[in-house]
Amino acid sequence: MDQVAEAAGVSRATVSRVINGAPSVDAKIREIVQRAIADTGYVPNVAARSLVTRKSNSVALVISEPDRPHNSSFLNRIFTDPYFGRITAGATGALRPHDVHLVIIPTDSTDHHHVIRYLRQGHVDGVLLISSHEQDPLPRQVHELGIPAVVSARPASPLAASFVDVDQRLGARLAAEHLLSRGCRRLATISGPLDIPAGSDRLDGFRSFLANRGLGDVPSIEGDFTRHGGEECARRLLTEHPDIDGLFVASDLMSEGALRAVQDLGRRVPDDVAVVGFDDSSAALDCRPLLTTIRQPVEEMAAEMAEVLMAHIAAPGRLPRSVTFQPTLVIRESA
Repeated sequence: MDQVAEAAGVSRATVSRVINGAPSVDAKIREIVQRAIADTGYVPNVAARSLVTRKSNSVALVISEPDRPHNSSFLNRIFTDPYFGRITAGATGALRPHDVHLVIIPTDSTDHHHVIRYLRQGHVDGVLLISSHEQDPLPRQVHELGIPAVVSARPASPLAASFVDVDQRLGARLAAEHLLSRGCRRLATISGPLDIPAGSDRLDGFRSFLANRGLGDVPSIEGDFTRHGGEECARRLLTEHPDIDGLFVASDLMSEGALRAVQDLGRRVPDDVAVVGFDDSSAALDCRPLLTTIRQPVEEMAAEMAEVLMAHIAAPGRLPRSVTFQPTLVIRESA
């Protein structure tokens, strides 16, 4: 800063005011200082600035998973499941203009104490929390820390926290309506895990719409949002209910596995069994045939999470806010 001040012919205090965007600096002086900053290649010392502002210019993306049989592959799924990639991309894009960095922290129930300790030590200014299963204590633990936080879905337990979600029930109803419009009458579904609101809401939305249309007997099986789980569930459903002609699968990854099972059992898609997924992720385009699915705008939702979080960081006493996005039907080849 001394070098910048010397190059610009101003005081160090004036340089500081320009860097911090003080409105009291004359426009011509500001231009001279900015030119000197560019000429000298000056970059503010973030660590030193953090000591003054008490801000780290970082937020954590905490991805919390329950204890499940497939947790041994948890880290692998984070970097291969399109959903997590879309969340990361959306949040990063929204934070970049704020010059805020994203720290990704995967955790399960055995590691929560490390996460809480990290957050308590002030390494980040806020938290984007990916968690929705009922027994996860992390949302409440983060809330009790008093650190600004936004949750990726409606909390499973009542909590005065901001969240961003999609209308899960509406998405499931869109899937049911489309399958009925194709002439399917023996419908079934592979749900997501029922200990998270997204899994139970998609199942309830699908079943309630069909019940109102006089179709009350809807076979279902609980899946785990993995490709392998979708394949195993579809194989079991079609073995136990060979007359199924329409299948709603609660994620695109599970749909990819389900399509493999349907075809392995000698059924044609969509002629014998029509399949609708949920997400509209890259997995939908990896399917053969291409997957008809319910789109949730994950990138936009993650960006909204980031913007809500930045608002909470700027004004810590701000009241919690909830934002619900609308899903849409994307018709391709599978239904």
